[in-house]
Amino acid sequence: MSPPPALPDTSAARVLVVGDVMLDRYWFGEVSRISPEAPVPVVRVERTEERPGGAANVARNCTALGARATLLSVVGADEAGRSLARLMADERIAASLHEDAALSTTIKLRVIGRQQQLLRVDFENSPAHEVLQAKLAEYRRQLPGCDAVILSDYGKGGLAHIGEMIRLGRDAGKPVLVDPKGEDFSRYAGATLLTPNRAELRQVVGRWRDEDDLRARCGRLLRELGLQALLLTRSEEGMTLFSAADGAAAALHEPAQAREVYDVSGAGDTVIAALAVMLASGADLPAAVRLANRAAGIVVGKLGTAVASLEEVRGAL
Repeated sequence: MSPPPALPDTSAARVLVVGDVMLDRYWFGEVSRISPEAPVPVVRVERTEERPGGAANVARNCTALGARATLLSVVGADEAGRSLARLMADERIAASLHEDAALSTTIKLRVIGRQQQLLRVDFENSPAHEVLQAKLAEYRRQLPGCDAVILSDYGKGGLAHIGEMIRLGRDAGKPVLVDPKGEDFSRYAGATLLTPNRAELRQVVGRWRDEDDLRARCGRLLRELGLQALLLTRSEEGMTLFSAADGAAAALHEPAQAREVYDVSGAGDTVIAALAVMLASGADLPAAVRLANRAAGIVVGKLGTAVASLEEVRGAL
């Protein structure tokens, strides 16, 4: 077994996070009976909690790992948008949240009873084109001051100009990491690294028969899109890095960390945040992957969208 990678000094790392933000709301309560109106549990809500979600959770993970994060996104001119701005200020994140009066800030409401998620309710729509253009202009201004870029695509419409953002980032010599969504990865052409999960990758390359077939399919995708690497997150199977080398995909596999899995929501946010922070701090890609794997192993042991702190990652090493 290879020794654990060294944890770099992350204090000077600057990460620009762009993408879809959301407000994660949790209603915690006790379940003691079934409703007489329908065969569903009745939850007596005892406390509520709000946490940043989506790209906001990515930025939160960056700061937890010691880096400085700037968040660029779109919210509605509503109470949820104001709550997100307050939460970002509490986390010491420089957030530029463009307001769209016609937009409702995305909210994911989770009802938790006896420490189990019973229901999730989503509220969402798409931002206006004019607001997205303003966000692109600010992206151009913010780019020179960062060491790495994360484009966090949750399919909510906030990354309509992602192709231009990738081109600008690469032209500026910045690593551009993308958390992808949907069946068409061509919109991410030219990115440094994609971080799909198994279901997302299957939508694009189809089902693979075995590891050799998976490697061949990822190699084709890397060449077609001009990517440097692809990190496949595989839940209980860990994660596998496919990098473009000699015209083929060379694989580096990291097994999942041996710990109890409590909640996988937000684990992808932690992975891409850790990758960006470590790369921005001077780590090479294999070391960044191994450190991101440690961070993911910490986060899945927590309830809801959570972070892995620098101290926790250091302890896991």
